[in-house]
Parts: sequence; C-alpha cells; structure tokens
Amino acid sequence: MHPAFSVIFLTTLIGAGQGLFLALYTAQVYAAFKLLPTQDPVGFYAFGSLIALLLLIGGLAGSFLHLGRPERAWRSAAMWRTSWLSREVIALPACMGAVAAWGLVHYTAWNPTLFTVGGAFDVDLSFLVGAVGTVLCFALFICTGMIYACIKFLQEWATPLTVVNYILFGGASGFMLATAFAAWQGSGLVDFYGGCAIIMTAIAFVTRSASLVRNARLKHKSTLQSAIGVRHSRIEQKAQGAMAGSFNTREFFHGASPRKYRFVKWMFLVLVFPVPLLLLSVGLATQALSLLLAAFLVQYLGLLAERWFFFAQANHPQNLYYQTV
Repeated sequence: MHPAFSVIFLTTLIGAGQGLFLALYTAQVYAAFKLLPTQDPVGFYAFGSLIALLLLIGGLAGSFLHLGRPERAWRSAAMWRTSWLSREVIALPACMGAVAAWGLVHYTAWNPTLFTVGGAFDVDLSFLVGAVGTVLCFALFICTGMIYACIKFLQEWATPLTVVNYILFGGASGFMLATAFAAWQGSGLVDFYGGCAIIMTAIAFVTRSASLVRNARLKHKSTLQSAIGVRHSRIEQKAQGAMAGSFNTREFFHGASPRKYRFVKWMFLVLVFPVPLLLLSVGLATQALSLLLAAFLVQYLGLLAERWFFFAQANHPQNLYYQTV
C-alpha cells in the first residue's frame, strides 16, 4: 500500500497523546491508593493533559491533509454501525473531550467528592472523568487498529497483533514522554514512568517482531492466476495492460526500491527499540532531562518509520495484476 504521511502523523501523534494521558491518570490512581506521591493538580495533571490534548489535536489536524473535501469530513461518522473508521471518527473527539475535561477539573480545582467506596476511598470528579477518558483511549486504540486488522484480503494487517501493536506503541511513546515531563517538573515519578516505558517498549519489540516473522511466512491466497482469471500453471506477465501509471499503481503500492524498503525496516527496528532504551536507561541513571527527552524524540522518529513500513508492507492483491509497470 502507498503510505499516506497524513495518516502516519495521525496514528503516531494520537498514540503518544493517548499514552501520555494514560500515564498521567495512572499516577493519579496510584496516588489515590498511596502507592505513589500526590502530584500538583495544576502544574502536573492539568499541564500534562494540555500536552496530551495538543498531540491529539495535531493528529486530527494531520488527518485532514489527505481529504479531498475536508468540509465533508463529518460525514465519515455516518457508518458507525459497520465501519471502524467511522467509530474512530467518533472516538477521537470523544477522547479529546475527556482529556480536556480531566485537565480542566484539575486546573479549576472544582473536584468534589462524588461518593465513597468502603468508607475509606473517596471517588472525586477527576477520578471519574479520568476513568471515562481511559475507556475512550482504549476504545480509540482498538478502533484505529481495527481499521486495518478487519481488512481480510490484506493478510499482513489481518491479525490481532495489529491492534496489540497500536496499543503498545502508543503506550510506550506516551510513557516515554511522561518520563521526560516528570523530570522537567521535578516530580518523583521519573523512575516509575521510565520503568513502565522500558517494559512497554520491550513487550512491543516482542509483538512487533512476531508480526514481522508472521508476515515473512505468509502464503498469499491470491495468485497471478486468480488475479487475471486464468488457471494455467505457467503465466508470464509482460505488461500491465496500459501505457502509463494509474490510480491503482499509485495508491496500492509504495513505489520504493527494495533497498529503501529494507532500510526503513531496519531503521525503525533500531530507532524504536535499542536506541531509546539506551538513552532512557542512561537518562534515568543520571537524571538527565536532555537524554530522557531525546529518548522520546528518537523513538517517535522511529515510530514514523515503523508506520511507513506498516503501510508499505501490506501487499494489495491487485498488485498481482499490476506487478509490471
């Protein structure tokens, strides 16, 4: 498939925003159970949610770049009963609204206790809004991943690993950013966030490697014979049947050379996993903000390459017919 950079920025930016919000809310939940120190509602929770919201807005804005008629984008939500894309269109603004509401509750300090659980645990408004935001974040992860995992004829995508990798990559980048944010705030959560980022990145390495191995061993159901409707065992294609390129040859194939294709693959494997983990480990040991921030930036750059490869690796069956250009 042809990788659209607007979609690449959409999925990576909103993933980081979702992950950052989940990191912030996790800290609040742990603090409520006295497992982590309580943070400043305005400086930490409200400002952190603003960063998460900006990432979500940036991803949404980037998605408009590949629309021919952006003013009609709202119509994409009409098929929510059957389309995962429509569900994503609904889940994204809902998630943005929950993140904004959560940050606003902390910023205004309008955070009344709603009820008490077991006579010891007070559930306030921010706790409830954050829980709703968490559900919406995971719903958005699932919707985004299922847009691709539900396409059965693109066998590279049609696997539960697609959804799992979207969740893990978003969580890893979000917690990586939260580590740098905590260090900048002078918070005591740097080691907690850093440890979570390391674990998520390590698990993501396992699941993404599993998807690469799976895709390398795929036996495609479509063949040249089935593409052109000829059952002869020996077919040699000489031309695509047209004098020039077409929409099919532009939009359903990445057009990169085999060398570039392999380069992007190894680039994302290096930039998403070992390099940020090394920077993060050294940054945690030295408490160096610059290294922690560099770990996030390097990993995000790698995620851009990973998402490009994710789209480029999908081999549309129609490419069997247009394989000779």
